Amino acid sequence: MGGSQALPSARQDILSAAGLGPAPVAWYAACTYPRHEKLVARQLEDRHIESFLPLYRDVRRWKDRRKELEMVLFPGYVFTRLDLRDRLRVLQLQGVTRFVCFYGKPARLPEEEIEALRRGLSLGIYAKSHPYLKVGRKVKVVHGPLTGAQGILIRTKEKCRVVISMEAIQQSVALEVDATDVVLL
Repeated sequence: MGGSQALPSARQDILSAAGLGPAPVAWYAACTYPRHEKLVARQLEDRHIESFLPLYRDVRRWKDRRKELEMVLFPGYVFTRLDLRDRLRVLQLQGVTRFVCFYGKPARLPEEEIEALRRGLSLGIYAKSHPYLKVGRKVKVVHGPLTGAQGILIRTKEKCRVVISMEAIQQSVALEVDATDVVLL
C-alpha cells in the first residue's frame, strides 16, 4: 500500500493550498536591482532553476559610433518557473530583491502569456520596451506632426486616442496616434 498513488485533482489542490501536498509549479516575476537582470538569469541557469529573460536587439548611437545591443525587454524583472516552496533559492541570489506580490503572496503569471512571449521572441517578432500606458493618464506626443502636444489618453487599441485641450478657448480635440509616439507625463 505504500506506493506513490496519484491523488484526485480536487484533493491535490486542497492539499497544495494547505501546504501539505505537491505544490503546482508556476511562473513568477522576480524583481532585480537595476541592470542586474542578466546576472540573475545566469545564476538561475547555474542552479538549474527554469527562468526566462526576454531580450530584444536595439541600435544605440553615440557621437562616434553605433552599436547593436541586446536589451532587457522588462527592466527590473526576471521570470522564473518554480514551486513556491523553493522561492528562497531565488531570493538568496545576488541581485534579487523580491517577488512581485499581490496581497502579500507572490503573483502567479499566466503560463499562456509567458509562452506566447517566448514563442514570439524566438520567431523574431519586433519587440521593444515601452512605458505602460493607462487610460486616463496625461501623455505627451514625442514623434510625428503632433510632437509636443499634451493630453489625456482615453483609449488604447490599435491606436491611442489622446484628447488635447486648448485651455484658452475651452475646446478639446480627440486625435489618434501610435502608442510608440506618446510618453507618460
